[in-house]
Amino acid sequence: MNRIKDWMAQKTGGRHSLTRQVSFAMITLVAGTVFLCLILNTLFLGRFYIWNKANILSSSYQKIDAAALSGILDTDAFDIEFERLCVNNNLTIMIINSDQRTIVRSSVNDIQTMLKYFLELLSSISEASSIGDGTQPIESGDGYVIQKQKDKRMQSDYLVMWGRLSDGKWILARSALESIHESSNVTNRFLFMIGGIAIVVGTVVAGVITRRITNPILELTELSKRMTELDFEAKYTASRKYQNEIDFLGLHMNKLSAKLEHTISELKSANNELMLDNKHKDQVDEMRKEFLSNVSHELKTPLALIQGYAEGLQECINDDAESRDFYCEVIMDEADKMNTMVKKLLTLNHLEFGDDAVEMERFDVTELIEGVVNASSILLQQNGITVQFDSSQPMYVWADEFKIEEVMTNFLSNAIHHAMYEKKISIFYTRKEGCVRVSVFNTGNPIPEEDLDKVWIKFYKVDKARTREYGGSGIGLSIVKAIMDSMHQRCGVCNCDGGVEFWVELDSRSSGEVAEGG
Repeated sequence: MNRIKDWMAQKTGGRHSLTRQVSFAMITLVAGTVFLCLILNTLFLGRFYIWNKANILSSSYQKIDAAALSGILDTDAFDIEFERLCVNNNLTIMIINSDQRTIVRSSVNDIQTMLKYFLELLSSISEASSIGDGTQPIESGDGYVIQKQKDKRMQSDYLVMWGRLSDGKWILARSALESIHESSNVTNRFLFMIGGIAIVVGTVVAGVITRRITNPILELTELSKRMTELDFEAKYTASRKYQNEIDFLGLHMNKLSAKLEHTISELKSANNELMLDNKHKDQVDEMRKEFLSNVSHELKTPLALIQGYAEGLQECINDDAESRDFYCEVIMDEADKMNTMVKKLLTLNHLEFGDDAVEMERFDVTELIEGVVNASSILLQQNGITVQFDSSQPMYVWADEFKIEEVMTNFLSNAIHHAMYEKKISIFYTRKEGCVRVSVFNTGNPIPEEDLDKVWIKFYKVDKARTREYGGSGIGLSIVKAIMDSMHQRCGVCNCDGGVEFWVELDSRSSGEVAEGG
């Protein structure tokens, strides 16, 4: 639950998330820049404008003075240059002869008004000098002065340049300062508008950029969490178009994840093999003890019989030929039982330890069962048992034919020895998906429920007296179980009405289905 909460907090953006931090930094930067521009614009734009205009006036004076020295000031050759100075720099310029009456050049049509302003300007400058009002010029050069002046008639501030040219002519130039205030206000409003738009756009851009950065980081975070939980299925998906540092980190984490998975898999495999070895060792020890106990128990009775009858022969208890033949038959019969049991034990040992290779092939199990039934026909007739089996339809299966023959022989032999009452044996098929169940049913007493799972244990006998009667060793069904396990197929037993059913399941898929499924 805590993990889910952490993940949701990261996805939605927590208080200290990278997305919020970058967005806040972007907004602060844009807002701070706009605010700083407003302060600088309010405090220094006017001063910069006056300083720039003073430079323009000074430069204009130099050009006009150069024209006066070269004698082209009042000629047509200087008309275009003079007009360019006035228009491009937004200047009003008037050049007056030294007598202060004749106008040499003027950028305004109302010459008389401009001349009157010039005379008033000179008069006001003289008065200011006489009373010492402390007005300081903005710039003073050789022959000119630039200062801020108020036009009383227009009630407007101007930057005025006045002075004398090298040829003695007077020059008057001025530029209105009111436009700078309007420009400052317009600029501030414009900055507010642009600043707001920049903050909105910056926020969106910051969100998009940080998402592109944080989403891979969140993916790497989730990947690292799953790695700590030994879940190596998750992989980082790098960008196909671009590969940045995060992508390289993710690719290296994928390699680390694969390496860890491989290493842990090897460790688990080694640990599992060690556990299996220990378990196998314990099983072998237990099987050895159980085997010695069971074999000694099973061999005790036939050895005792053989010994007893052999001693009887030696001591000539009965001298007649018929008794000697009976004694010899008992000894041979018990020896044959011991030989059969030893062979079965060897077979079971090979199966359990995997020494007997399984050769899978496709064959007709109906034909195989028919052969097993025919081979047991004499034993069936001797015991008065009838077998019901439909051999008209073939049934093809995948298995080891010789091992299945042994399975069916054991089933049929077991059914013959336990058939009672009606003494009937029924062999039939039950089709299933991908397999067929082969069942062998015999009439007789049911197996106790507590013994159903134990019949596959070697040397286990439900009815020891009856087993001894027909010479059973208790190994046949154990061989059946080992054979079916070696082919990875199932076998089982169940009580039915009137008897007991033993069954095995065999692969009945066609060759094409086996190839696809395999």
